[in-house]
Amino acid sequence: MTTLPPPITELSAQEARRLALRAQGFLGAPDRRAGVRGVLRHLGAVQLDTISVLARSHELIPYARLGALGRKAVEDAYWQDTHAFEYWSHAACILPIEEWPHFAFRRRAYRNRPHWNHSLPDGTYDQVVKQLRTEGPLTATDLGGAKRTSEWWDWSGTKVAVERALMYGEVVCVERRGWKRVYDLAERAVPAALLHDELDDAECLRRLVRLAGQSLGVGTRADIADYHRLKGEQVDAVIADSGLVPVTVEGWSKPAWADPAALETPPRGRHRTTLLSPFDSLIWDRARTERIFGFTHRLEAYVPKQKRVHGYFAMPVLAGGRLVGRVDPAREGRTLVAKQITLDGPKAAPAVAQALVEAAGWVDCTDVRVERVDAPDLREPLTRELTRLLA
Repeated sequence: MTTLPPPITELSAQEARRLALRAQGFLGAPDRRAGVRGVLRHLGAVQLDTISVLARSHELIPYARLGALGRKAVEDAYWQDTHAFEYWSHAACILPIEEWPHFAFRRRAYRNRPHWNHSLPDGTYDQVVKQLRTEGPLTATDLGGAKRTSEWWDWSGTKVAVERALMYGEVVCVERRGWKRVYDLAERAVPAALLHDELDDAECLRRLVRLAGQSLGVGTRADIADYHRLKGEQVDAVIADSGLVPVTVEGWSKPAWADPAALETPPRGRHRTTLLSPFDSLIWDRARTERIFGFTHRLEAYVPKQKRVHGYFAMPVLAGGRLVGRVDPAREGRTLVAKQITLDGPKAAPAVAQALVEAAGWVDCTDVRVERVDAPDLREPLTRELTRLLA
């Protein structure tokens, strides 16, 4: 007897957007008891980046979902008691420790073909591993120096060796100390039950495709591949067995898949109003952000200053389940400075003001100053709302 494929579920564009918001933790009451660790497990990956304006991105991501959190509590949630590890996922990310086995396919790929051209002096790799085994957790500086010169890319042999060991899975980052990675042997840091690379590539990929679908709510093949930076053909090979179900979405030109659990109940609840890190997983895929929100988002930190449109670290503002503007923030003492603000019309002013005041309180600022509003006629309603909230 022939088994028929499951019926394709049809979703409106609004339903798809709400599924995505709930999957990312922005619709409905947040699970405060699970805290930062709950956010990490819910998202599956929290991206790291060196830029720090209000805070670093891995702090901004739980803040955006849970509100004001002690910043030390955020760091402790990631690093204490081996709840997480750093590895290459969407980019350099913090990942739940239970997903260690499912990145075995990537560790094997790195061992088979190192992906950079840094030279590695003979014996340096073994020396680094031996030093970590003897002395315990160390930074690259402790191991002998991270750089040969002041140029960021000019790594020392020691730094090349320890980063390669991290890619291979022989070494892990167990904490950040002044933003420097602290390395230790995986055999000491990863629970024994998770340590060994026993899963084959197909098992790893099925799990990561399923996790991506759960974290997205609904996504195209490209969306799902991008979440953990898989190849399209890797997704194709396992998606039929991943547990995700095919759907069609109004206005989407490509087929999509959804988390079946997400389809069981319609997304309901309170929408979060907040500033978003440009590295937030809700918006890190530019094409998906445009498709779902009709919002073009681009990080301009690496764009020459004279060519920037919205500012160095423009943070989109989420309110009512939509992206209603963006703020390029800075800090001067205890003042949060909005260097440049874009509003999606006057109705966005209260939400943007609320997001600014809440963020200011979180980073211990007592005032908010607006320097520039792209539409000058919207400056007055925005400053009026700020004055009311700060009174």
